[in-house]
Amino acid sequence: FQIEDTSVRGRIARLGDGVLDPILKRHDYPRWAAYLLGEAVTLAVLVSASLKFDGRVMVQAQGEGPVSLMVAEARSDGGVRGYLRIDKAKWDNLERINKGQRPHIPQVLAKGVLALMLQPNDPDQAPWQSMVPIEGATLSDCAQVWFAQSEQVPTRVRLAVAEISEPGGTKRWRSGGALIQQVAGDDKRGSTDEPWDNARHLFDTIQDIELVDPDVSSATLLFRLFHENGVRLETPRALEDKCTCSDEKLLTTLRQMPRDEIVELAEGDGAITADCQFCGRLYRFPLDQI
Repeated sequence: FQIEDTSVRGRIARLGDGVLDPILKRHDYPRWAAYLLGEAVTLAVLVSASLKFDGRVMVQAQGEGPVSLMVAEARSDGGVRGYLRIDKAKWDNLERINKGQRPHIPQVLAKGVLALMLQPNDPDQAPWQSMVPIEGATLSDCAQVWFAQSEQVPTRVRLAVAEISEPGGTKRWRSGGALIQQVAGDDKRGSTDEPWDNARHLFDTIQDIELVDPDVSSATLLFRLFHENGVRLETPRALEDKCTCSDEKLLTTLRQMPRDEIVELAEGDGAITADCQFCGRLYRFPLDQI
């Protein structure tokens, strides 16, 4: 979206039944771990909204804490996926220390890095990635550090995740995310600092519930914030919980391994089994097929 008559542009994303809910319910992570992955998936979607090529965006964090690896992916075809690797003993200890309160990012990841990677589908286009240290209490803080250091564009980021209770006791995961960026001034625009400061102060008033409330549309939320100037929205893009794993891809990977290693991995019935960490699909290949 573009705030009218200003040099401020932005992106907004809302994820619910078709995307975030199945991803988080499939993995059944501890509550606060699920919140973190929900935010990471939402951040990946926000970044992917500006892709100028067919490909994917990956938000990845690695650390020495209870969560050693976090991966969230959003693709230009609207597909989204994500997972966490959790050390259960470390996570249980963290929950005891925090007494049920949500941990900060440094507690979850400890010393580590946040990376954003762009991977074009075209093999002739080179992939790109940028990494920054884990800094700040939240993933939003870390994302702002990444934009400041990697893109050197003033950016504000908000991410929110919630379990929405429905009549009958059903709970559904929802998330929302938004970011705004300052467009640099030039001879024609002049200084863009004042419009940016105004937009930033309004943006910072967003409440988490506004980002996740299913009864508040993106257009409604943006109008609440920027109605004095007006907001021009681009056509929204639909998203879906969709993995990219396949028999062909896994077979290709297995066939690149040394024969003796393949034989050692085989189970008693002469087949190799593997499961996708993203979608949980179980694969089984007889040795003669490999």
